[in-house]
Formats: sequence, C-alpha cells, structure tokens
Amino acid sequence: MKKTGSTLFLSLLFFATAFKAQKFEKLYQYVNPLIGTEKMGHTYPGATVPFGAVQLSPETDTISYELNGKYNGEVYKYCAGYRYEDKTIAGFSSTHFSGTGHSDLGDFLIMPTIGKLQLNPGTASHPENGYRSRFSHQNETAEAGYYKVKLDDHNILAELTATTRVGVHRYTFPKSDQAHIILDLMAGIYNYDGKNIWTYARVENGNTITGYRQTNGWARTRTVYFAMKFSKPFKAYGQKNYDEKQVYKGFWRKFDQTKNFPEIAGKNLKMYFDFDTQENEAIEVRLAISPVSQSNALENLEKETGNLSFDQVKAQTQEIWNKELNKIIIKGSDTEKTNFYTAMYHTFINPTTYMDVNGEYKGLDQNIHKATGFTHYTTFSLWDTYRALHPLFNIIQTKRNGDMVKSMMAHYNQFSMKMLPIWSHYANDNWCMSGYHSVSVVADAIIKGNYDGDPKEALKACVETANKRDYEGIGQYIDLGYIPAEKNGTSVSNTLEYAYDDWAIAQLAKHLGETEVYNQFIKRSENWKNNFDPTIGFMRPRLADGSFKKDFDILSTHGQGFIEGNSWNYSFFVPQNPDELIKMMGGKKKFATKLDELFTMHLPDEFFADTEDITREGIIGGYVHGNEPAHHVAYLYNWAGQPWKTQAQIRRILEMQYKATPDGLGGNDDAGQMSAWYILSTLGFYPVAPGSEDYSIGSPAIDHAVLNLENGKVFEIEAIHQNPKNVYVQKVLLNGKEIKDFTLKHSDIVKGGKLTFYMGNKAKK
Repeated sequence: MKKTGSTLFLSLLFFATAFKAQKFEKLYQYVNPLIGTEKMGHTYPGATVPFGAVQLSPETDTISYELNGKYNGEVYKYCAGYRYEDKTIAGFSSTHFSGTGHSDLGDFLIMPTIGKLQLNPGTASHPENGYRSRFSHQNETAEAGYYKVKLDDHNILAELTATTRVGVHRYTFPKSDQAHIILDLMAGIYNYDGKNIWTYARVENGNTITGYRQTNGWARTRTVYFAMKFSKPFKAYGQKNYDEKQVYKGFWRKFDQTKNFPEIAGKNLKMYFDFDTQENEAIEVRLAISPVSQSNALENLEKETGNLSFDQVKAQTQEIWNKELNKIIIKGSDTEKTNFYTAMYHTFINPTTYMDVNGEYKGLDQNIHKATGFTHYTTFSLWDTYRALHPLFNIIQTKRNGDMVKSMMAHYNQFSMKMLPIWSHYANDNWCMSGYHSVSVVADAIIKGNYDGDPKEALKACVETANKRDYEGIGQYIDLGYIPAEKNGTSVSNTLEYAYDDWAIAQLAKHLGETEVYNQFIKRSENWKNNFDPTIGFMRPRLADGSFKKDFDILSTHGQGFIEGNSWNYSFFVPQNPDELIKMMGGKKKFATKLDELFTMHLPDEFFADTEDITREGIIGGYVHGNEPAHHVAYLYNWAGQPWKTQAQIRRILEMQYKATPDGLGGNDDAGQMSAWYILSTLGFYPVAPGSEDYSIGSPAIDHAVLNLENGKVFEIEAIHQNPKNVYVQKVLLNGKEIKDFTLKHSDIVKGGKLTFYMGNKAKK
C-alpha cells in the first residue's frame, strides 16, 4: 500500500524514536567529511546515506579529461569533484566516487544564481563570467548526511542532504526578481567532447521535471534517469543546446525550444528556471535518480521524501548514520574519534545501492531486472576493497556483504562474457586494474557464513572467471604458470594477483568438499614462484622463453611488469603463503632484514614520477601505504618471528598516514580500502589473506572498543596501558586464554567475547 506523506512521516518518526530508545551514542558528530578531500584522498564532503545511490556534493572545478587531444593530468585532482584548496564552487551534482584514482559521474549539476542569467560555468580565476561562485571554508559546514556553504558571489546559502536515491537541496536567496536555478546536463567528472551521448528533459508541470542522461565514459553504456521537483513553481524556464555539430535537426525547428518549451532533447543541454524571491526565502530542490526510468525516479522521489521537510530528511539521514556508526563504539580522545568515525563513514559510502524502491535495476544485458530478497549494489572497486573493506563488512556489515556477493552473481549471470566483476559500475564492467578479486570476496563471505545463496553456483562462477583465457594473459598464465613480459606490461603483478585469487578459489572449493577443484587451484596458487628470481631475491618479469628480463629495476614503478607499484612492494605479495616466501627469501632472519630495509630505505621521486597514484605523502621508506599492494606487508613480521616489529610499524603507519585534516590521508581512499585498513589495524588485527578465517594480530591504537555484531553478539576489545609510547604487545588474551601465535580467528569474533591486550613501551622478544 502506498504511504501518504503523513503516514510516511509517522513511520520515520517511529524509526527515529526507536533509535533513541536503544541509547545509541551520538557518533555522527565526530565524522568530518572534509578529511581526505585534498592531496591524494579524493573524497568528497557532500551528503549521502550509508551505501546510498545518491552522493550529493559540490564541484569546485570543471576541468576536461582531454587537453589538445591527450589526457590532461590536472583532471586527476578532481576524481571526486571537490578540492579543498579551491576557492570557487561550480555547482552541486548527485553522483560521485569516493577516493578512486579514476572517475566518472558528476550527474545533474545544479547551481543557484541571481542577476544576469549565465549558463556557462566561468573559470576559477573569473567566476563572475559564469554561474560559479567564490566561497570560504569559514562559511562551510560538512557533517555526515549534511553539507552547507555560503555562495559569496550570489549571497545564497546552499544546504544539502539526501536519502538513498534522492538528493535534497535547500537554497536560501536574497530578495530578487532575477533568481535562477540552473540544471546543467552537460556537466560531469572526467568530461570530454563526445562523452554525453544524449540528454532529455520533460517539464511535467510548473515545478516538476523528468529526464535522463546517457554517457560513454568509464562505464561504456550508462543511462541515469532523474525526477526533479521544486518547492515552489518557477515563473519561467528555458534551455540551450550546445551541440553545434548536429547537422540534422528535424522539424522540431518549427518551435522555439529555447523558452518555456516542455520537451527538449540533445547531446548537450543546459536548463534554467526563473523565480522571484523574498529576502531569506528558501527554495528546495529534490532530485531523485533511477537506473531504470523516469517513472521509477518519480516513485523514488515520492516514497523516500514524500512531504518531509528538508530538516526532517536531514534528521532522518543523520539518525541512520548514527545507527551504522554505533556498530563499533570506541573510547578515545576527540581526535581519535574523529579519525575513527570518519574512517567508518568512508567505508560505508561504497559500494552503492543500484536499484529503485521497487527493486528494479538495469543489468549488464541492458535489460530490466528485479532484485528479490536482497539489495542490489554497484561500485565494486575490487582491486582495492577485497583486501580489507569486504573483510571488515564480514564482521560488521554481514547482511550487506552477502547482498554484495548476490549482486556479483547477478553480474555474472547477466553478463555475456560470464565473468564475475572486475570493477562493477552502473550496469557495466569498466575492467579497471588487475586480478579477478571478486573471487576473494565471494570465497571470504561464504567461508565466514555470510552468504545464503547457492555456494556451489558461486564456486562455478569463480572457476569460470579464473579460466577466461582471453582476459589479460590468463591463458598464458594457465599454460606457462606465468605471463610473459612481452605479452603484458603488468605481467608480474597479474601473475601474483591471479595466484592469490586461485588460492581463494581453492579455499572455497575445500570448504565445499570439491576436491578436484581444490587440487587444480591450489596448484595454480603456487604460480607466484615462477616470477621469483632467487639470484636477486625479488619478483621479476619473465620472458616467453623462460629467461628473466635483463633490463630490470627493482625500484621503478614504470615499465617493470607491475601495476602501480615496484618490485620492492610486490615481492612481498604472497599473502596466501608467507612461510614459503620466507623460505625462498633465505629464512626468517633474512626476510625480516629485507622488511627492515623496505621500511627504512629512501625511494627517490624519480622512481614513481610516472605513477600518479603514488606520492611522497603515502611512502614510508620504500613502503607505499598510499597504494594498496603492500597493505598486508607490515604484518609479515609475525611470520618472521619478530611480531614486535609488526606492532611498531603498524603504529607508525597509523600515525603518519591518517590525520584529522583535509590532507590527512596519504593516498586515495579507494572506495574505503584505506579507511578499512585504519579501522581494523586500530582495533588490533588484520586479514592478511581474505579467504581464510585468520586475522593477524598487530597493535591496537585505542583503549577500548565494542563491536555490536548483527547476530546480536558483542565482541569487546580492551588495550590496557595503551598509549602512543606503549605500542608493544606484552600479552594478548581471548576470553582469558592467552593467544601465543598472534592469530585471531573469525569464528572467535562472531561468537562474541573479549580480546584483551596488555601493552608496554618495550618490545617483548
């Protein structure tokens, strides 16, 4: 039964009251969405709900992806659309990626203005020549689910909040008979000429517009539908089509489509809506999106916001954030809480909901499907997130992570190529990065009991993905046991990542009693040995004739067979079998010495100058924490018999790479992976090899934490005498029984109980 506005409000009021009855701590006040918006963080400070389809945020510039026919390196700074150091805002758009090193989206940019109508954005140096505006951080507020800023050039206060599928804008105008709200359907992130395939808008009545935007970008075939509603009728409206190259214009030319014409279409459209405003008059704009249709977008708009006011939506959204953040409650200083809960906020942004309120979504076959009994998700940045984000979800977001696996299975079933996702994005796979790490996420969820689908069907999908011979050297990897350097520029890292993924498939097969599959893939998981050169003790590109590549530099990140890394970092990428790696590197003592050198050496800038995902801020010695391949490396001291060095390095990384400032992240957050590393490491343990139920113990950086698990159990962590100097574990107890192998099991966590660390300032050897 469709709810009326009043009944919807009553149900939401009950929802909020239920939260308060559970006595949740008010944790969203510690979230600072501005952390990671500058340098390499590439996060955005806008308004969203946990895992929301809408991520409403300001854009601070409109740099093109292309310059003189080539890639414009400056655009990389705007992966998330917002840079803290910028002085102007060009508008507020509905979709963003959080912390990715490549981009797309930025749909449906809205900008309020007064005075002479200008439909171009202007420039950062001359904002007065367009619709953009100067702003000051002194007049800017960013919270979980809420953003506010003063647009100085227009004297307009802009406020944003959101539901799962609706962005809610509130613009407070001065008195004017020339107030405008611009809808720029051309604008986007990583834009270039020809990216817009088609745009369409239909004026339904005096305050409602519907339409869609189709683009060819990171996602090759992406269509997003919208429904937009103003809180008061506009007095006039119009549009401009910037597609000068379109020769055939049909007989629509009989009409003047530029003013007050209700149905427009073209590749590059901008619309404007005119109002008369009184002093301090607020106009609300609600824009819902849908992957399916304009009618679904209208339904999303009505069902998620109804007659709720802006303030009611904001309160609802922040209560939802509060519930999610209360899944882990820590004790600590305000700075510690800001770091921790901002990290949780970042981990709960992606993946994103990809279906309408009625369950419909567009599949990879471009047909409409319906998710029955689960939430369908997209935005799977799997090269990053299989490492820590999805393992974190297997502890505190178990239902969602199971639904994410179901979404991956839907991807596999609807895809003509019959593969699990590599990088899932809006009914597309954008094929970014290497490995087939969805198999790690699938295996980890099933082994840890967080998937209620058919596990054998999931195993079949994993096997079929891993046997796709024509994808990035898999055929050669199967035949030779490695990928020849002549055939692939990232031959070594691909081989290493495939070997780990094959191990994950083997673990799933073992879990399901599929012995033949286990034997096949456990053997394949040893292929990393084929790129290990014992004469130098490092991973090295290998040629088709079996010889190692002669021209080789272990320090360089460019042209050496690795993706976004060098041999120093990738040579430790054998998370599935550290014991065998240690043996091949000469034993525990030599292995630990090599780790010491990694963390203390100096890596000159020249060796990563051509790799934009690596910057000096994210490097400790030669260890690159700002990029993901070595995220497990500090924990390998545990296997080398020197766990106190794991403890010291973990605390060093936490201190150096995570700060409560706009430039506080040492690298791209990469859809939550950097933040998930922080959360797990701060709690005192980390999943070195997802697909196993083992966590490697490090050094907790908070005094006390309570994990409220979805099964109703509580897992408590206490670190006695913990402080910035007492980083060394003297003893660790699980429910009063000492753990001596520095390993914590997932089954121990989900049963509930207490993990107690005794900390000191001297290494216990």
